Amino acid sequence: MNNLRTVSDTKRDFYTYHTRPINSIYRRVVEELMVEMHLLAANVDFRYDPIYALGVVTSFDRFMQAYRPERDKDSIFDALCRAVGDDPQKYQQDAQRLEALAKSLPGKELITWIGSPTLLDGYGDIQESLKAIALNPQFKYSRLFAIGLFTLLELADSDLVKDEKQRNQALKEIGEVLHLPEEKLQKDLDLYRSNLEKMAQVQLVMEDTLKAERKKRDQRAQDKGIVVAPPSPSNPKDEAPSGS
Repeated sequence: MNNLRTVSDTKRDFYTYHTRPINSIYRRVVEELMVEMHLLAANVDFRYDPIYALGVVTSFDRFMQAYRPERDKDSIFDALCRAVGDDPQKYQQDAQRLEALAKSLPGKELITWIGSPTLLDGYGDIQESLKAIALNPQFKYSRLFAIGLFTLLELADSDLVKDEKQRNQALKEIGEVLHLPEEKLQKDLDLYRSNLEKMAQVQLVMEDTLKAERKKRDQRAQDKGIVVAPPSPSNPKDEAPSGS
């Protein structure tokens, strides 16, 4: 009997855990991330690691930054992880630990540490994880792992990642020591950065649209002699409409 879970199984579980409708503009973001996590979980060579977790958390947070209603974001993230059989708290905790580590090391020191991880208090498991990745010829590289690496560099030295030459050199050094596909690593991160820029543009358009709608609504209310309260994030009428 074949018990291999399908994408449909994962989607069904997701919408069991998160029962509220997802804003239509973000539905594609959520489902693409869900499918990517599902396919990795189903791959025999895939092993969960903290850098992958950081990539998942960062990708979700960046692309869902302006999601409304904001209170739904935690539920959506939890459902994503649970739908692929994982613990959302583990993802968040591992991501937070790596963020703290990256912020404590200058960019060049971080790159050196990734290539030759020495024991740092409280990070022994991450050190062992990096060594295992470097020594595993069957390591399953993923776009989300690449985003995790990029996030580490960004947190350690934001100026480094803004400089194309320095960024590419850093990624090349890391790719060599971890035996990652350098060309794919670069392409995945270029696409990631490009998509972030596109999402930022979409969010600006959404914000302008909502402001215009509020202005029209306020004007109609004033025409009727109704006093309109100023908009607030907690007012559901000021939130982007959810898709059906």
